[in-house]
Amino acid sequence: MESKAANFAATRISLRNPAPELMDESSDNSMTQSPMQTSGTKVCPTKTRLNFPAVLIATLCLCAATFGQAPSAAQVPATVQTSSAETAKPHGYLDPLPQDTGEAGLKQALRRLQNTGRLMMVTAHPDDEDGGVLTLQARGHGVHAVLMTLTRGEGGQNELGTGLFDKLGVIRTLELLASDRYYGVEQRFSRVADFGFSKTPEETFQNWGGKDVPLADMVRVIRTFRPDVLVARFSGTERDGHAHHQASAILTREAFRAAADPTRFPEQNKEGLQPWQPKKLYIGNVCGFRSNTCPDENWTVRFDTGEVDPVLGMSYLQMAMNGLAHQRTQGHGDYTVPPGPHYSFYKLVDSVLPRTADEKGHEKDFFDGIDTSLPPHLAELATKARQSTEKGPDEAVQPLSDLVKALEFNRLALAGVSHSDPIKERAYSDTMDKLDQAHSTLQLALGVSDSVVVTGEGTDGVGMPGQELKLNVKIHNGSHRTVRLKQVYVDGNLHHPDAVPAGLKPARILPGQDYSAQFSWKLSGTSHQSRPYWHRSNAETQGVNTIDDEQYATLPFVPDPFTLSFTYSVSGVHPVGALLSWTDGQVRVGSQGRQLAIVPPFSVALEPGGQVIPVAGGKETIVKVGVRANLAAAPAGLLHLDLPQGWRAEPANLKVTLQKRGDRQSFEFKVVPSNLKEGRSEIHAVLDAGGKTYSEGYELITREDLGSFYYYQPAVQYVSIVDVKVPKDLKVAYVMGAGDDIPTVLQQVGMNVTVWPAEKLAATELAQFGSIVLGVRAYDAQKDVVANNAKLLKFVEDGGTLVVEHNNDTGDFNGGHFTPYPAELGRARVSVEEAPVQILAPENPVFHYPNEITQKDFAAWVQERGLYFMSTWDDHFKPLISCHDPNEPDQKGGLLMSKYGKGTYIYSGYSFYRQLPAGVPGAVRLFVNLVSAGHEQ
Repeated sequence: MESKAANFAATRISLRNPAPELMDESSDNSMTQSPMQTSGTKVCPTKTRLNFPAVLIATLCLCAATFGQAPSAAQVPATVQTSSAETAKPHGYLDPLPQDTGEAGLKQALRRLQNTGRLMMVTAHPDDEDGGVLTLQARGHGVHAVLMTLTRGEGGQNELGTGLFDKLGVIRTLELLASDRYYGVEQRFSRVADFGFSKTPEETFQNWGGKDVPLADMVRVIRTFRPDVLVARFSGTERDGHAHHQASAILTREAFRAAADPTRFPEQNKEGLQPWQPKKLYIGNVCGFRSNTCPDENWTVRFDTGEVDPVLGMSYLQMAMNGLAHQRTQGHGDYTVPPGPHYSFYKLVDSVLPRTADEKGHEKDFFDGIDTSLPPHLAELATKARQSTEKGPDEAVQPLSDLVKALEFNRLALAGVSHSDPIKERAYSDTMDKLDQAHSTLQLALGVSDSVVVTGEGTDGVGMPGQELKLNVKIHNGSHRTVRLKQVYVDGNLHHPDAVPAGLKPARILPGQDYSAQFSWKLSGTSHQSRPYWHRSNAETQGVNTIDDEQYATLPFVPDPFTLSFTYSVSGVHPVGALLSWTDGQVRVGSQGRQLAIVPPFSVALEPGGQVIPVAGGKETIVKVGVRANLAAAPAGLLHLDLPQGWRAEPANLKVTLQKRGDRQSFEFKVVPSNLKEGRSEIHAVLDAGGKTYSEGYELITREDLGSFYYYQPAVQYVSIVDVKVPKDLKVAYVMGAGDDIPTVLQQVGMNVTVWPAEKLAATELAQFGSIVLGVRAYDAQKDVVANNAKLLKFVEDGGTLVVEHNNDTGDFNGGHFTPYPAELGRARVSVEEAPVQILAPENPVFHYPNEITQKDFAAWVQERGLYFMSTWDDHFKPLISCHDPNEPDQKGGLLMSKYGKGTYIYSGYSFYRQLPAGVPGAVRLFVNLVSAGHEQ
């Protein structure tokens, strides 16, 4: 029926075990709703349908235990606080949510069985979604819902650490998937990237390679998923704030009709994707995100997400807030949702149906006028199953089995439907959906649960093509019936009894008993690697990702690399058609588990991935290369550097001998540059081992409340050669905020910088330092900075220099009165990195010592000029530079300096935390001057 790409894009969810004011700068650009109106599910890949009579099939997604230290794990704070309304929490990410197990899980599954409605919501960034409405529709009404988020939030800030750009995109994808589990929806993405804050849709589309790039991806998802209702989270107007938000709604309006036009994106037709016309189109943000009221003429449909669902044990908004709490890089966490109505409003703006609104222009639901019921004979069986559960889950087993059988007949009858008939194609797709849901519902009624655990080699969570894994399988029969295991499928393929791995044999599981088996399995030599299927060559400048494998296009990640299935039958149940459902294996150390990942034998990474070398004094530098082995008996190899012409490394190569799997070693080369002049160069690391070369590194991205995936990057160190002078004998303390890489760059250019823990400020004699820098969002993230602000100002008064980088929480910052003289932190920003800069105080020593600063120093900046500029300030402050976005007033509050007592106080809203790690020469020089201010003598 569909191409391979379409099959993957049509991945179905398994809810029984499921895998963020308009310019909220906690994420730079993403959050568009208050928690009061904000609004998961781990998605296993679509599997080949197995059709055998009188059997049931259960599939397990293979996972690996996390024994030992994960390779280069992204370590971030582990504890996530959720709404006080949340009931019992799952033990680990791979555990189902409490609402998806037992009686609650069964009741929700039966809701889904009886509703064929499909809804697709479109947003721009992670945390934009109206989670309350998604939860109401998916969990409350049983609607099959897809959330399409155009970008992965790559251009935002990271409240938890230093991971930015594409690494942040992987983290936020995992966070959004964790939220989706609570909403009960599937997730899709487009190729376009979050390139930072944008103020006009025209700029946005220009950075996205034109409107047709994201539009094509949106049309692809519509043609694959075939929704009845298309919902734009935003309005497509200036009230949306961020232009990415506006663009997402503009695109959604166009996609509503474009998806049905065979002349639009005809290449998709060749893949088997036929035109599809959604029936209704709604837009959001029609009354503002914080408004709980709305004029009648502004809205068509209103949803009360504060309604309590007795099955969930909380309101839809509370459930959604528990999900949103996992998006912690955006600053989300503990939300307490008060009881009572909480409304979301949407307006119908296009439709192919007759009018369904009342005399006030209102509807009751998105699906008014759309038949979402099952065919009568199927509806009767689904109703019987629902009614039977009132007597106990076991009573629903037979009617659910009958429903599976009836759905199998429907599937067979529709299997030969022509691609040219979209209505019949949708009917076939509905049947497949309901068949999958009936399978998983039946498994819930039976109380059958399962797990697969990797033991021995592979328990670190990684495997390689061709590797033999040791596996433990456990299936629990929680029903009152006997379950008989029959055939075995590995990676979706039936294995003849004579070829079944030793240990996997037909078996009978008595009521309340377990089945356990141990066996070995060799991964296919062609097993796909667990790596992003998309990439950007330069994340600092490119706004569109390259798709490396089209078969996975629009999916969050590549699917799990390995599946294990059994067919089984149940005593006392009439023979039924084939049953296909799947759950994740429960693998954990303590409370955590993660999926098995397929990775290359070696990881090679330069540490750090960027370096700034001063022209003066840049006689030699140390380059560190980290190598990790993922082989039990890794072959010895030779590691060398590929250097710019004329440079040399000492030694020329180093022998790499890693004794066992998981071994990791750091190697150092002394690199002697030649003919240094300002510019950019690259250093590449290459490992030759076992007749192959390895030149990329990968690191695990995970957190205890998230799933896991790997972030890959080439073994390259990007070297920026900068003509910069640094002061002698100036001792600098850098107090981290939320985390950035500025101190590393300052050390690389020769400054005496010490990263000083905020918690040591109270007991530290600050006079030992000449300057102190408070990193990005220090007042937001470090309570010890707030507690010691008076001490920091006394340090300035006594002759020191304090440089304060921007903070996001304007309320807390202004309420805390942290500046030496009155000043109000605002939300102004300059998003165009090429915006002309005017030097307002050219006579000020900050532009002359130790580096002469001119207009050329504001060239080649990345992503933006800055954000969170001061809006008002006392006359003691002197603005140093100004700039503005096109057609906007000049912004002078981005860099302020004042003398306070004997010392110097500087506030900077300019984005040095992006510029210095990117090696922007002028930004490096200017920041060195800021840190050196007041120490010209």
